[in-house]
Amino acid sequence: MSFDYNTKRKKLVLPEYGRHIHKLVDYLMTIPDREERTKAAHALVAVMGNLNPHLRDVVDFKHKLWDHLAIMSDFKIDIDAPYPLPTKSAFDVKPRKVPYNQHPIQYKHYGKIIEQMIHKAVEMPEGEEKSTLIEMIANLMKRQYLTWNRDAVTDEVILKDLYELSKGKIKITSDMLKLSEARNIHNVGRQKNKKMSINKRNGGNGNYNGGNKQRKN
Repeated sequence: MSFDYNTKRKKLVLPEYGRHIHKLVDYLMTIPDREERTKAAHALVAVMGNLNPHLRDVVDFKHKLWDHLAIMSDFKIDIDAPYPLPTKSAFDVKPRKVPYNQHPIQYKHYGKIIEQMIHKAVEMPEGEEKSTLIEMIANLMKRQYLTWNRDAVTDEVILKDLYELSKGKIKITSDMLKLSEARNIHNVGRQKNKKMSINKRNGGNGNYNGGNKQRKN
C-alpha cells in the first residue's frame, strides 16, 4: 500500500493558497474555450480573495490576486484578465542595489544628526535664536557622550569637540556656557527608564499605584 505524501507531490509555488487552489489553476489551463477559461479564472480569483482576507489591506489587492494566479500557472495561463498579467522575465530581474550613505562621521558617539545640527547653527545669523540652538546642541552632545561613556566628561571636552565639528566657527568656553551636570543627565535617563518600566508593568496605561489597593472614601 502506497501513501500520497506531500513530499512526493508537485511543489506549491505559493503555499499560502494551499494545494486545492493550485490544482484548480492546473485545471484552468486545460479548459479549451478561452471565454469559459476566463469565467472560471474570475471565480477562482474570488475564492483566492476569500482565503486571504489580509490582502484586502494591500493597495490594488485584486491586481495582486491576478498576479498570483499568473505566478501559480507558471505565467502560462491565457485569459482576458482585467489587469496586465506579469511575465516570468519580470521576476528574473535582480533588484537594484540600494546605495548606502558613505559620508564619514568624525565622532561616531555624536552621530550624523548632531553634525548636521552644528552646520545649521553655523549658517544662522547671530542672535538669541542661534545662541539657544548652540546651547541645546552642546547639552545634547554631552548627553550623547555619556550614553557611550558613563564616566563624567568635562564641559571643556564637549566645547572643544563642538569647535572642531564646526570647523572653528563656534568658539565657546566653559566660562561662557555652563552645561548640564553629568549626574543630572544620568538621573533623567534613570527616571525615563523607570517610567517606561512602570508603563510596561501596567499594560502601557502609565498609571501606577505602588501595588496598593485604592482606599474607598
